[in-house]
Amino acid sequence: MTDVAARVREVLPSVRADLEALVRIESVWADPARRDEVRRSAEAVSKLLSEAGFGDVRIISEGGAPAVIAHHPAPPGAPTVLLYAHHDVQPEGDRAQWHSPPFEPTERDGRLYGRGTADDKAGIATHLAAFRAHGGNPPVGVTVFVEGEEESGSPSLGAMLAAHRDELAADVIVIADSDNWSPDLPSLTVSLRGLADCVVEVATLDHGLHSGMWGGVAPDAVTALIRLLASLHDDDGNVAVEGLHEASAADVDFPAERVRRDAGLLDGVREIGSGSVVQRLWAKPAITVIGIDTTPIASASNTLIPRARAKVSMRVAPGGDAAEHLAALTRHLEQHAPWGARVTVTPGDVGQPYAIDATGPVYDAARAAFRQAWGADAIDAGVGGSIPFIAEFAKAYPEAKILVTGVEDPDTQAHSINESLHLGVLERAATAEALLLESLAGGQERSDRGL
Repeated sequence: MTDVAARVREVLPSVRADLEALVRIESVWADPARRDEVRRSAEAVSKLLSEAGFGDVRIISEGGAPAVIAHHPAPPGAPTVLLYAHHDVQPEGDRAQWHSPPFEPTERDGRLYGRGTADDKAGIATHLAAFRAHGGNPPVGVTVFVEGEEESGSPSLGAMLAAHRDELAADVIVIADSDNWSPDLPSLTVSLRGLADCVVEVATLDHGLHSGMWGGVAPDAVTALIRLLASLHDDDGNVAVEGLHEASAADVDFPAERVRRDAGLLDGVREIGSGSVVQRLWAKPAITVIGIDTTPIASASNTLIPRARAKVSMRVAPGGDAAEHLAALTRHLEQHAPWGARVTVTPGDVGQPYAIDATGPVYDAARAAFRQAWGADAIDAGVGGSIPFIAEFAKAYPEAKILVTGVEDPDTQAHSINESLHLGVLERAATAEALLLESLAGGQERSDRGL
């Protein structure tokens, strides 16, 4: 065991206790009733960073959720590393489906269960562990930025980057908000799909009609909406919208049995789409209907429904433009209206995809740190989900090297019920980050990196 790994192991009990305290705070920014909890969470993070040894810690807000910036100055000639995480969490959903209370961290079989245990309060814990392992005095400058509204799309992030540009400037940016191939095999995320969504409304009648009197002649809006939504895919499940970008994915094997296990496919349900699994997950567009507004079954009557709405979410492959893809989706919906139904599309959120050129000395140092901490080489992985703020960081700091890491694994169930953190992954991720901070401080090596 290296000295760094030993020091990480020494600080982990205190880090875990701090993580559990954070998990108990219901920091759901999307719930207006819990905005005070988000503020309490920011205050708790600020206190932890101050106690860890950061001399300059501030809570900031640019019209949105409170975020925390902590700064430890770089020794002469050393680079500065920005460590990112977020302290807000997803709503917990149906509490009855949790095996233990969602905001009471509970350990079972080496995993810590609770909302935010992994996404992304474990990112905060990783940064704390790496900093404490260096005795609060790492050999590089360290700025920690903990955002408070990532789960709501980071609407004020651009304003924060503009208002605090100099404070957040760094040579290397480590974003701890991604996942790993398995609990025993780390990943370095090198691409992420973008996101665009919209609400489509279909109208066929100016009022509801008796289904017996008019059924078979007048079209109802729900049936028209269903036909319209079905046009988004071909019979094999490939996206059928024209003009969408497709990238290429790394040659990584993703066995069919793992797809079934990780996705929870029911017996008899087949995969959709064509191409390799990683191509479909990381490098092709995807379209999903994530909500429908119509008459609930409990209130249904024999009536032709005049209007119905659906929310459509699209993932954009790296290299594509999310705004252009949303325009293509809008055109498709408008042009495929069945039976002359009136279609209105209201655009929603847009987040750009991002691909990282993960070559050069900084990435070599990161891979070496992964290898030492995990005992295995990291996989260069894509992510099918979206973290749009990464593109904002890249735009704000074009010279910085961006590393996307994390503590999640296939069993984490982030955003779902029974979210959990593999405690062994937390230790390995913290060790890798502490080793990276040490590596980036190397004298001649630092000069060779151009830092």
